[in-house]
Amino acid sequence: MNGLRLLPWSSPEGKPCYLSTDDDNSRLSQKADDIEALQLGMGAQLLEHSKALLTNEKVGVVELRFLACRLTEALRDTLRVAESRGERLLAYAGDDTDEVDEDHPERRPG
Repeated sequence: MNGLRLLPWSSPEGKPCYLSTDDDNSRLSQKADDIEALQLGMGAQLLEHSKALLTNEKVGVVELRFLACRLTEALRDTLRVAESRGERLLAYAGDDTDEVDEDHPERRPG
């Protein structure tokens, strides 16, 4: 695979970080895979926790605000993972086909 991989973390300034490598099994690629898996797992656990919390009528505003912040973070992480994996799928598909991505005309081949 040629191109840049969006990593599951940001720079200290909040900018996206990318990895340029042809080796999907490099140490940094494996670290990114591990962190993506951790982020998705934490998001799934948070979703389960939120279901329980939202059925409890005694939960206050502070708890709900905290939950909303954590869910926002989990959604951000999940969207970053989806974007990164989608870009890699497009890169692999681009190697095998000249199909046009109707949702992203800027990604048209050639």
